[in-house]
Amino acid sequence: MSYTAESISVLKGLEPVRHRPGMYTRTDCPLHIIQEAIDNAADEALGGYCKRIAVTLHSDASVSIQDDGRGIPVEIHPVENVPTIEVVFTQLHAGGKFNKADGSSAYRFSGGLHGVGVSVTNALSTRLEVEVARDGGRFRIVFSGGAVVEPLQRVGDAPKKASGTRVRVWPDARFFDSASIPVGELERLLRSKAVLLPGLEISLAIEKNAEKGETKTWCFANGMQQYLAEQIDGELAAPMFTAEKYAPPGDENFPVGSGAAWAIAWSAEGNLARESYVNLIPTSAGGTHETGLRQAAFDAVKSFAEHRALLPKGVKLAAEDVFSRASFVLAARVLDPSFQGQTKERLNSRDAVALVSRMVRDPLELWLNEHPEDAKKITELAIRAAQARSRAGQKVEKRKQSGVAILPGKLSDCQSEDTRRNEIFLVEGDSAGGSAKSGRDKELQAILPLRGKVLNTWEVEAGSLFANREVHDIAVALGIDPHLPDAGVSVLDNLRYGKVVIMTDADVDGSHIRVLLCTLFYRHFPKLIEQGHLYFAQPPLYRLDVPGHGKARPPRKLYALDNAEREAIIDRLRLEGVKPESVAISRFKGLGEMNPEQLWETTMSPDTRRLMRIRQPGADDANPVMNMLMAKNESAGRRAWMEANGALIGAEV
Repeated sequence: MSYTAESISVLKGLEPVRHRPGMYTRTDCPLHIIQEAIDNAADEALGGYCKRIAVTLHSDASVSIQDDGRGIPVEIHPVENVPTIEVVFTQLHAGGKFNKADGSSAYRFSGGLHGVGVSVTNALSTRLEVEVARDGGRFRIVFSGGAVVEPLQRVGDAPKKASGTRVRVWPDARFFDSASIPVGELERLLRSKAVLLPGLEISLAIEKNAEKGETKTWCFANGMQQYLAEQIDGELAAPMFTAEKYAPPGDENFPVGSGAAWAIAWSAEGNLARESYVNLIPTSAGGTHETGLRQAAFDAVKSFAEHRALLPKGVKLAAEDVFSRASFVLAARVLDPSFQGQTKERLNSRDAVALVSRMVRDPLELWLNEHPEDAKKITELAIRAAQARSRAGQKVEKRKQSGVAILPGKLSDCQSEDTRRNEIFLVEGDSAGGSAKSGRDKELQAILPLRGKVLNTWEVEAGSLFANREVHDIAVALGIDPHLPDAGVSVLDNLRYGKVVIMTDADVDGSHIRVLLCTLFYRHFPKLIEQGHLYFAQPPLYRLDVPGHGKARPPRKLYALDNAEREAIIDRLRLEGVKPESVAISRFKGLGEMNPEQLWETTMSPDTRRLMRIRQPGADDANPVMNMLMAKNESAGRRAWMEANGALIGAEV
């Protein structure tokens, strides 16, 4: 088959969205494309321009979102020479939310970041109607499949002060597993907007075919405090703590206006309620802003306990102890949020840890000291959790004491005895091992440097494994013996670490070592993979040094996992107004080139690292492939396989 210039397809406009919708939105149902329109209305409310948002589920399966904000601009765009409203709905990476430098911008802390919001909604709809009121007129434009079918026209007059936008969407069922919108999820989404924007009235009307239908309305005068109180079913151990704090002008560490609002409460029993948001976007999978809140609560409670000498002898608090009985609602404002995927369910921004932690810790520490009796009750909950964790760790320790071998001399072990929290990093090379030892959390993280490449153990009998020193040291450090796939889970009873992390360079040699280690674990320690204990570390390949721009934007260090992520970061910086040529880009040759601080921040810190869990494939599927790849007498099969799949592998890499 020929491979020529004609083989390369260039997708323009909204074609990429319709061709690969899963890259831009959830495809299980149309809720996310509706959320994009709701988020635009909520961003108007965040800027103080909108007081009411009305959502209607029509009987013909369409959805309308109406707000009383400023209305989408309808004048001719100075660059595209078409109405601005048409640009917003038909072009990717077009929107009013890229200009973050203007401190007075209403969209400075908007949820929309990528400029692919309502344009994706348009692309995945059979029909989309937009009506705008502004500047004394009413305007209407209609799209179908992402293209304009009724050009913008003025359809009437409007009161001089009237303004707002109404978007009606008919989702295209071809792009979704289910065409129906989960009403429960939609209600939670709308309610959360009302929670985070006190005084904003949000309504949801559901039309029935033969009935008038029903309407629900949410408006929280006291916002988070009122909402969280309704969610907690158990009695509170102490009064709820609510506050907000944002960076003032002249702050040397964070952009003006960035920060957080929160409500946090501790209860001795009952279900916990935990919700977080970034710029009004719900982050159901959490992220770095929740890590910052957890760190601040830990630091504040620990400081109070130590200052008052409340900790019993031998009890050492951990962040999970302090947070084990905490319910919270957290709303962070982050200038340039980086999310995990376009659906924005998890915040990845590393600087959000320090931002939220700094904003929360001082007010919480002050509150604890002003309410000492309540603070003591919170501390008692944390102490009980720490004692329970310690007892669980001691039970594990008793089980593993009998028959444990002498640990390898090159192993830098961790101090904790809680095997559920402990981690071991299998590190390529002594140089990287040295940086990892210096940068690690000694309480929870162990380091085992590996010298050279591990033996290919695919065809090695279990009884001969320990003749190889590296394999011997790995097995002894982990505390488990080789076993068969059908062995019981009890073979992991003496496992000394909850996470086994393979950490190698991001190059060909590093990939080879990962393959050899995966072969070892898949062949001889399969339960380790099956029970979810094995991970790959993902160190970055590039560091980007971004220059500062005034007091509102200090210099930043950004890290990119690969070439694609590097280009994505450069594109985002360009949209922020940063010239690409002003960004200094350096490429890491290996882990050993990173200093301990860099290795900790990018690859080892639980708050900012990226780990990939190794899944256990079915034996019927994996065994033939593994045998073809790793057996000594399968060179011909390997060559044929590489010739057939080489292009695919290159594309994945």
